[in-house]
Amino acid sequence: MAIHPPKDINIVPFVSVDNMMKLVLDIGIETFLVELAGFIEEDFKRWELFDKTPRVASHSPEGVIELMPTSDGEVYGFKYVNGHPKNTRDGLQTVTGFGMLSNVDNGYPVLFSEMTILTALRTAATSALAAKYLAPQNANCMAIIGNGAQSEFQAMAFKALLNVNKLRLFDIDQQATEKCRRNLSGMGFDISSCQTAEEVVEGAQIVTTVTADKQYATILTDNMVGAGIHINAVGGDCPGKTELHPDILLRSDIFVEYPPQTRIEGEIQQLSKDHPVTELWRVFAGKEKGRQRPDQTTLFDSVGFATEDFSALRYVRSKLPGTSYFDSLDMLADPDDPHDLFGMILRAAKAA
Repeated sequence: MAIHPPKDINIVPFVSVDNMMKLVLDIGIETFLVELAGFIEEDFKRWELFDKTPRVASHSPEGVIELMPTSDGEVYGFKYVNGHPKNTRDGLQTVTGFGMLSNVDNGYPVLFSEMTILTALRTAATSALAAKYLAPQNANCMAIIGNGAQSEFQAMAFKALLNVNKLRLFDIDQQATEKCRRNLSGMGFDISSCQTAEEVVEGAQIVTTVTADKQYATILTDNMVGAGIHINAVGGDCPGKTELHPDILLRSDIFVEYPPQTRIEGEIQQLSKDHPVTELWRVFAGKEKGRQRPDQTTLFDSVGFATEDFSALRYVRSKLPGTSYFDSLDMLADPDDPHDLFGMILRAAKAA
C-alpha cells in the first residue's frame, strides 16, 4: 500500500477546510460516510499490521491536546487534535485537528489535511460501522443526547449505514437541539425534540451519548436503559470524562477500539482494569461475535483511535486525483545535491 511520490517530491497536496467541504459535497455526505466506513472497516481487519499506542496527550484544566500516530509498515499517519469544551463559550470549536500521511520508506509526507471536519465524519462513520454489528436488527430509531457539533454527523452516518430514520433529540441547551433539528430538516428524518434524558430514550433502539463537558457525568442511569438496546457512547474520551452510570456498564457487553487506551479514557475507566471487553477489530474480522441475542445490551465505548484517522486520510487521498480539491504546498526542501542544503539557501539569495 506504499504511496508513490510525485515527480516534484517537495510538493505536498494540502486539503484545506474549504476544499474538504467541497470534496464532501461533491461526493455526497451519505456516500462519503459509507465509503469512509468501508476504508475504516478494511483497516480494522488489518489491525495486526498496525503500530498501536495510546495517543500522546497533554492535559490541562481547560482541555487536552493530543497526537495520534500509527503505521501499517508502509505508510505512516498522525493526527494533531485538541479537545477544549469551554471553547464554545468563546465562539471557538471544541475539537480541531489536522493530519498527515507519509511514506515509511523515505519519510516524505504525501498528504497534509485539515481534520476538524474529517474527524467529525470518521467518528460518526466508526460509530455507525460498529452499530452494524452491535445494534438490534432493523433498528430505525436513535436517541441522541448532546446535540452539539457531532450530533448531525452521527445522525447522517446511522441513516447512511443502518437506515435509521427516526431521531429523538435532547440537550440541556435547547438552542443546540433546535440547531440540530434545523440542520437535519429535509434529510429524511422523523425528528422529536425531547425535554429530558428520560424522555429521549423512550422507544429508542439505539442511544448515542455525545456530550462535551470534561467531567464525570451521569447522562444515562441504569433505570433508563432497557434490555436489548445498543448504546453508542461517544462523549467519554479522556480521563475524568464519562457519561454512563457504572451499573449500565456492568450489565452490558462492551466493545472497544484499543483496550489500553479505552481503559484510560473511555467509560470503562470506571471499572476494574481486568473487566472483560471485546475488541472491535475481532468482531469485524469474524473472530468474535457482535450482537447475539435480541435482549442483549451492547455498548460501544468509543474514544477514537489512530487507525481511524489513518483510514480517513487514506480515503481522502484516494479521492483527490482528477479533482481541484487540494493545494500544492512547497513544503520540503529539495536541493539538487542532498548534501548541500546551505548552498540551496545561497542560490536562493542570488536568484532574489
